[in-house]
Amino acid sequence: MTNKTIRLLMPQWQGGDNPNYSFGAELLAWLAPGNDQPLIHVPVQAYDGTPLKHEDGMNGRQQLLEQLEAAQHIIKAHKPDRIIMFGGDCLVEQAPFAYLNERYGGELGLIWIDAHSDLVRYAGYDNGHTLPLGNLLGEGDADFAKHVKIPIKPENVFIAGLAAPTAQEIEVISEAFQRLGIAPAEPDSEVIQRLGIRTAGTEELASSTESIKKWIKESKIKHLAIHLDLDVLDPKAFRSLLFANPEAPYTYSPAGTMQMPQLLHLIKELSEETEVVGLGITEHMPWDAINLKKLLGEIPIFNM
Repeated sequence: MTNKTIRLLMPQWQGGDNPNYSFGAELLAWLAPGNDQPLIHVPVQAYDGTPLKHEDGMNGRQQLLEQLEAAQHIIKAHKPDRIIMFGGDCLVEQAPFAYLNERYGGELGLIWIDAHSDLVRYAGYDNGHTLPLGNLLGEGDADFAKHVKIPIKPENVFIAGLAAPTAQEIEVISEAFQRLGIAPAEPDSEVIQRLGIRTAGTEELASSTESIKKWIKESKIKHLAIHLDLDVLDPKAFRSLLFANPEAPYTYSPAGTMQMPQLLHLIKELSEETEVVGLGITEHMPWDAINLKKLLGEIPIFNM
C-alpha cells in the first residue's frame, strides 16, 4: 500500500507578529523540489496594516486559533500518512504534529531542531510562536493545548541545536525586560528538566549524533516528525533569518550556530535511523527577496 504524503503551505505570520513570515513561507514552498505530492494552502488572514489585538496575553489569539482549526480540518479531510509543512511561524507545526501523533497511536517521535525550545511564554513577549512544543506536550497555552487530543510524550521529544544565550544577550534581554517592567516566566531549562526532555547543542552534534541515535533506540521511535526552525542556522552563514535583519539585528534570544552541511547530515542520518513521517520548515526570513519585492512594488511602471 502506498503511503499518502501531502504538503501544506501555511503562511502564518501572526504567531511571530511579523508579516514577512508569510512571504518566507511562500518562497519556501516554491523552492522545494517538485513532485506529485499535492500542495494545499491553509487559509491565513493576510496582513492589512491593522495591528494584532492583544487577547488574554497573546497577540492575535483569535486569528491563530481560527487558522489552527483550518489546518486541522484540511488534514482530517485528507487523512495523510505523512505531512510536509511550509511555514510561517513555528506555531504552524501544532496541527500536523498533533495529527501525526494520533495517526501513529500516541507513539510519534519528535525532534525539535531549533535554537529555542518553544516551550514557554515570556511575559511581555506575547507571541504564540514561543509555545508550539509546549502545546504539543499538553502544556503551553490552554486554548491551544486543548486542540491536542493526544499529547506527545516528553520522552519521545529531542531538542537539537538548542542555543544558550551569551552573557551579553542575557544582559540585553534583562535590561529590556527591566525597562518594560517585564519578568520572564518559568525558564525553558527548568521545563526541560522537569519533563525530562533530552537535548543536544550544535557543538555536541557536530562531534557526534550518537545521543540522538541512542534516544531513537531507547524510546523505540518507529515514526518521526522533524521540526526545522531555520533559526537553528548560523545567521553569519545563512542570511534569511530573523537574526540577520540588516536594519535591526534581533537580540532578544540567542541565535543558532549550526552550519548547513551539519544540518543536512543530521536530517539524512535521522532518515536512515527511522521512518520520517513529518517535516516542518519554519521562520524563513529572506531579507534580500523581501527588500527587492518592496522595491519592485514602488517602481511606477509596475503599477500603471
